[in-house]
Amino acid sequence: MMETVANLGDLADVHAGSTDRLAFVDLRVPGAPEGYTYAEVSRLVTALAARLAAGPWAAGDRVGIMSANRVEYVVAYLAIMKAGLVAVPINVRAGSDVLDHVVADAGVVLTFVDAAGRDALAGRTPSIDFDDPQAPLLADLAAVPHDEARAAVAGIAPPADGLAEILYTSGSSGLPKGVPLTHEGQLWALRTISSVPPARIETQIIAQPLFHMNGLVTLGRGLLLGFTTVLCPRFDAVAYVDAIERYGVTAVAAVPTMWIRVLRVVGDDRTRLRSVRALSLGSAPITEEQVARIADAIPDADVVVSYGTTETGPAIFGAHPDGIARPPLALGHPLPGSEVRLVDGPDADHGVLVMRNPAVTDGYRGLPHLTEAAFTDGWYSSGDVMRRDEHGFYYFVGRADDMFVCGGENIYPGELETILERHPAVAHAAVVSLPDDERGRIPVAFLVTTAGAELTAAAVKAFVIDQAPAYLYPRRVAVVDELPLAGTNKIDKRRLHELAEHLETSNEGWVA
Repeated sequence: MMETVANLGDLADVHAGSTDRLAFVDLRVPGAPEGYTYAEVSRLVTALAARLAAGPWAAGDRVGIMSANRVEYVVAYLAIMKAGLVAVPINVRAGSDVLDHVVADAGVVLTFVDAAGRDALAGRTPSIDFDDPQAPLLADLAAVPHDEARAAVAGIAPPADGLAEILYTSGSSGLPKGVPLTHEGQLWALRTISSVPPARIETQIIAQPLFHMNGLVTLGRGLLLGFTTVLCPRFDAVAYVDAIERYGVTAVAAVPTMWIRVLRVVGDDRTRLRSVRALSLGSAPITEEQVARIADAIPDADVVVSYGTTETGPAIFGAHPDGIARPPLALGHPLPGSEVRLVDGPDADHGVLVMRNPAVTDGYRGLPHLTEAAFTDGWYSSGDVMRRDEHGFYYFVGRADDMFVCGGENIYPGELETILERHPAVAHAAVVSLPDDERGRIPVAFLVTTAGAELTAAAVKAFVIDQAPAYLYPRRVAVVDELPLAGTNKIDKRRLHELAEHLETSNEGWVA
């Protein structure tokens, strides 16, 4: 069945014959988890797809989803595509300007919402409310005769290269960019990263948002391989650890910042994470010290650092074809079908990563100049600076557009963050820059300290200078309880820039 799927929406049907296999545990309602088998999910998706196909919408019309994670989200996401429509997941934290942009840019004609999404959408499009007590979606769908629903959608077959979904990149500034993705490309990516099935049926957990590529890839791979997915409405470290322990979660894909917070919750009690056998950390940078601390907390698990982008999907790097063990922080070796190069660097082993594979988007919606700058003959320039070692493993160095010049020296924030987190009093670090009349820009550091630790700016400076060139030390240091997260659970550098500017203007809050 896996190889015959040509529509992303049909992922719901791959294991529909396994009538007792649990597909999802929905933790939306605290204390009242709800389980759904693969057979049930397939029926619900097919029923909703039939309802959409019978509606006033034409093939290829855009349908949004603005909701916290829940099984209704999954059903709507798959049903939209199964009905020949195009799914448009919308960031639940989107402000008014972003919502106006996404709805207009994608041409959204209908949106599935929860209560918060309904309020935020504020009538911009017609909507179907997951939380409408007068029309409970899942109960209505469960009453639809399955044979009738299957017959209604049987003739719907979008072309393999037809549009499946439009994801919107978070972007470091300005409005998000629309990234059109095809059925063919995304299914190639999911099959590629699932080409070596695990030895057992895994139980995985999703707390990263389903409007983000990381969450959607984890969802798709789980459906393809028949995993049970524990679905959290959002990331809360305490609830997340409780779910891992209660449901015996074995496979996890997450953003690194999520697991930094997990470690703070479990403390020295490793037993709460003992079920975990595989952890993939991606979508944001991570340091070797962080990987080591996480691996120490789950000693029976394989911990790897992964890589992917909205524009190219997740199937870039993987295991080495010769079986060479992946070093810490290595993103992996290029996968079959994934072409990669490093350009604009000092040599062939250093530079900006450019990629080409069947999942790469054609470009950004309505942004010809940005498309021309980032895409050439099917190659996508990621803006991610990387290095390659002698075995062909790739490592993330930093963002080309995050790099700043301090007194004539190039500084990548990730390089300084790695050094800072080697300090025994530093649990987590984030670096941004401030303008400086003399040096152009200077590095400033926001640090989360270990319990009971105290730091001075002089001690931080001495530590960095002892391990790196003197120009790299942070000229300002602030200690914070935790680093702010964006809606995608990545560190929100934009908020840190704003905080740094505020502290500099007020001349208060920096560590002496």
